[in-house]
Amino acid sequence: MAGTKELSSLVSRLEAVTNKLEGLAVGGVADAPSAEFLTAYDDEITNGENTKKFLQLGEEFGGDVAEQIAIYKQALQSHRDFLQLVAKYKTPSKAKFEELIKPQSNKMSQVVEYFEQHRFSKTINHLQALKEGVQSLGWITAAPKPAPYVRQGLESAQFYTNKILMGFKGKDQKQVDWARSYIASIADLQKYVKEYHTTGPSWNREGTDPEKAVAAAGAGAPPPPPPPAVQPPSDVPEAKTHKDNTAGRAELFAAINKGGDVTTGLRKVTDDQKTHKNPALRASSQVKAGALEKKVTTTPKAVATLAKKAPLCELQGKKWIVEYQVDNKNIVINAGNFHQSVYVYRCERSTITVNGKVNFIALDNCKKMAVAFDGVVSSLEVLNCQSIQAQVMHQLPTLSIDKTDGCQVYLSKESVGCEIITAKSSEMNILIPDSKGEFSEHAVPEQFRTKWDIKGKRLVTLTSEINQ
Repeated sequence: MAGTKELSSLVSRLEAVTNKLEGLAVGGVADAPSAEFLTAYDDEITNGENTKKFLQLGEEFGGDVAEQIAIYKQALQSHRDFLQLVAKYKTPSKAKFEELIKPQSNKMSQVVEYFEQHRFSKTINHLQALKEGVQSLGWITAAPKPAPYVRQGLESAQFYTNKILMGFKGKDQKQVDWARSYIASIADLQKYVKEYHTTGPSWNREGTDPEKAVAAAGAGAPPPPPPPAVQPPSDVPEAKTHKDNTAGRAELFAAINKGGDVTTGLRKVTDDQKTHKNPALRASSQVKAGALEKKVTTTPKAVATLAKKAPLCELQGKKWIVEYQVDNKNIVINAGNFHQSVYVYRCERSTITVNGKVNFIALDNCKKMAVAFDGVVSSLEVLNCQSIQAQVMHQLPTLSIDKTDGCQVYLSKESVGCEIITAKSSEMNILIPDSKGEFSEHAVPEQFRTKWDIKGKRLVTLTSEINQ
């Protein structure tokens, strides 16, 4: 097996060298630097161990994961195609750049759309991780700091792969390997971008102008017929002669030389024609506010908004689906058993009461919501929300808050020991009851200090003093 791997590696290197030599033969010396980062991309990303592993395992899982992996794979190929254009062209104009990245952008959007269409999938964490991680390919638009942009995608995806690791560790090693190899592949991309595209895509300075390349591509077509000759209009006045211009200037200087008599030819303005002496004239000259509002119009900008859907609250299998509820303060869910779960999506200014213990409760893309529940077996998850209030009456093992601004959670005496996991969130407050049933408010830290421990050879992170 070792000999086979070495042979395969040797063949890959020979192919890379061949491609590089072909590029030199076709494009000359100008293409040599660009061929280097393309070869590195193929070695480290396309044929990288981590990328190949997470794609292969994802295909083996089948179902929704395999389908989304297939789209993700197309996005990676579109990314490779774009880098090939970077190697070929000079820095394009903004309009041309948007045209060049469109194929990759479309594939990335399809990965996100697949998640939106399958957000009730049993493998929701896998789909969410792929949705967040594919954003790292957008580093091509993040000049002058593309590598940190890739890191953001990695951290967003890692939030969900950590859930996979917690759920399958010691149970299914393939799931664990998939989660680890996927995050490692994004880390490989970050390292690659930092080395070869430090401040943005490394366009070929001596390459082809993309605008001219498009024009050259259409040069084989016959030129269009010339437009008809433009006939000059018959009523154009004849140009003044030099004599006319000289006479005009002489008249002007003659009038100036009159001195005080220069104003004798002006018409006198009487008092009834003066605005400040004629109230009636002054009143007629005012512009009414209503008339101004009617005349002054602005062109509304196109705003991307999701189409409003009918509100829903029903039990689908073992999951309660509550979505698109607005200004509804009387949503009550009577859970039959603790195997059921509650998923709340895109609700605003509403209140939900969950009677009975359920498996978990998740709030996704909600605003100004309040949730009161008896208890959960696993967790309460708040994702991409704003201004959320929640209160548990009994048990709450885990509280997870991700990408949320404003979250206030009232714990019960039974749940004061719950584990709180936060990421990219702000204004988080936990209210703890005392022996008299009164609540004391405690803010969840948002700012941290990190130092390198020389003895332990590791990073040590502590909450900042501002949080204490």
